[in-house]
Amino acid sequence: MLLLFRFLARWPLRLLHALGGLAGWLTYAASASYRQRFQANVAVAGLPWAAARPAIAAAGRMIAETPWLWLRPAEERLGRRLRWEGAELIEAALAERRGLVLLTPHLGCFEICAQAVAERFCDAERPITVLFRPARKAWLRPIVDDSRGRPGLATAPATLAGVRQMIRALRQGQTIGLLPDQVPPEGLGVWAPFFGRPAYTMTLAARLVQQTGAALLLIWGERLPGGQGYAVHVMPAPAIARELSPEEAAATINAAMEQMIRLAPGQYLWGYNRYKRPRGLDIAAAPEPAAAATATGQER
Repeated sequence: MLLLFRFLARWPLRLLHALGGLAGWLTYAASASYRQRFQANVAVAGLPWAAARPAIAAAGRMIAETPWLWLRPAEERLGRRLRWEGAELIEAALAERRGLVLLTPHLGCFEICAQAVAERFCDAERPITVLFRPARKAWLRPIVDDSRGRPGLATAPATLAGVRQMIRALRQGQTIGLLPDQVPPEGLGVWAPFFGRPAYTMTLAARLVQQTGAALLLIWGERLPGGQGYAVHVMPAPAIARELSPEEAAATINAAMEQMIRLAPGQYLWGYNRYKRPRGLDIAAAPEPAAAATATGQER
């Protein structure tokens, strides 16, 4: 498998994205459960099908571009394959030297965001630290571990040690990256509305901001058509005040993620099981939508 990854890593993005688009549609056609979840998530979001339909191919492109993203030589810079919108927001936040938290949903090429930030703003002494879950497949772990540790980019496992690593980075004025629409393990999240439906949502992102006083920005990597590359968009984030409860903070962040997803629904990972229960949690713990809104102060 490693040989296949290395072989595909040499392909141009144009071919990888073409292959991935086809694979995305084949997966959608072959898997009834994936297809139903995809359609159900789009319906919950209240978006027209025509706007979300391109995400079927985009999901395949996300997989196909992975070898290039992970195994591209470290000295091969993104260069012309990348353009920025809002980079000045990162520059201003870093100038304050109070740490920076970057949040991105499963939208577009989220892997490119960390690499782009590392290449432009970071170095070995002041890297961007990204939270990740170790690969479940034993053969994949060495690839993931080696490929994500690029110049200016450090990784922190989704463990207590990883959380401490991220807190240290913020207190040293460095940058960290998180995907807050990832379902956390039991006990590490709260139920908060996501497109109007209760979703178990991580509290880590808000806690890091509240505990360290770090700046907060939103970022996402748009996959450009025809394998042209990527556009990284940086946007202001809502304020996460210290006095916000975990439920209120999670609802605030979810609303920001919704706003970003509505910008490019054709590149969101609608097949992701966002509304699943965390392992070991009683299903009765998931409140009804009205109850969830009341708990987060939306119906005061």
